[in-house]
Amino acid sequence: HVQQRSILDFKCLTLLLSDGTSQLMLDFSLHGEKGKKEDKIQGLTPKERKVRFSENHTGQAVEERIKEYDMKKTDKAIEMVKYAIKCGVRFDYLLIDSWFTNAAFVKRITSRHIKCNPVGMIKLGKTRYQTPYGELTAKEIIRKLHKLGLCKHNATLKCTYCTIDVKYAVTTVRLFFCKRGRNGQWNGLLTTDMKLSFLKAYKVYSMRWATECAYCDCKTLLNLGRCQSVHFSAQIASFTLTLMQYNILCTVKRFESYETIGALFADATDESLELSVTDKIWELILDTILEIAALVSADASELLRALVDDNPKFHKLYRMYNLNVA
Repeated sequence: HVQQRSILDFKCLTLLLSDGTSQLMLDFSLHGEKGKKEDKIQGLTPKERKVRFSENHTGQAVEERIKEYDMKKTDKAIEMVKYAIKCGVRFDYLLIDSWFTNAAFVKRITSRHIKCNPVGMIKLGKTRYQTPYGELTAKEIIRKLHKLGLCKHNATLKCTYCTIDVKYAVTTVRLFFCKRGRNGQWNGLLTTDMKLSFLKAYKVYSMRWATECAYCDCKTLLNLGRCQSVHFSAQIASFTLTLMQYNILCTVKRFESYETIGALFADATDESLELSVTDKIWELILDTILEIAALVSADASELLRALVDDNPKFHKLYRMYNLNVA
């Protein structure tokens, strides 16, 4: 930034459905970041906020999206999951990162009878869990299990892991801790599925990487977040169209898996360019024929038919244009 300071922008929260092979974007919302400084909301002074662009959206379709802007992302995530289920989408596990794996989120998921089990990363911080050995933090649990000799080695994943059932957010959850190598860092997973093994939990949560791949494809190939309009409705439209494009390309890729998303995107772009060029060339040809017909006092349609029928290249161009129009 030319002023060498940060201005807080908005974040995009998405709900993605994956079966391990392909994925679809189900929902999204845009959320603002106010920041920690009360005198500089979004990194702006009151004077700067007063002069920035704004408009009234009362009664417009985008008004509902604006209400989401100031919502907590954890609350909106719950709404997204409930809405997806209401629309008939079914899934076994809700994969979330450490930002959403907190007591309030787990409590709401388990108390709303959503009938899915969250599997999420946890931070090895100060959060305490009720264990058979008392209230312990994640790091204290790891030390206790290691001391009792309950840490095991998984030959498939080549890592050390341990498992424990604890009380958290007024419900029983299962914690998995694992690390690679002697000096590796411990990572934690939490789930409400008490029948889930460590290996299955690891494989299930690894599917969440599809989200990062989807973001990469959308940003690099479909220009996600590149809209520069100052109108909020335009930003919503831009995100909507981009995610719809991504869903279409993923659907095509599922049936033609030998092509990558990048290849499909390139082909679609080339075809679109070919169509526009064909239209322009054909328009020039028609204008030229009309002028010639006027000069020689001939029928334009007869002149065009004679030209197309006697010339294979014109005939091919004529058929291509008619197919495009159809």
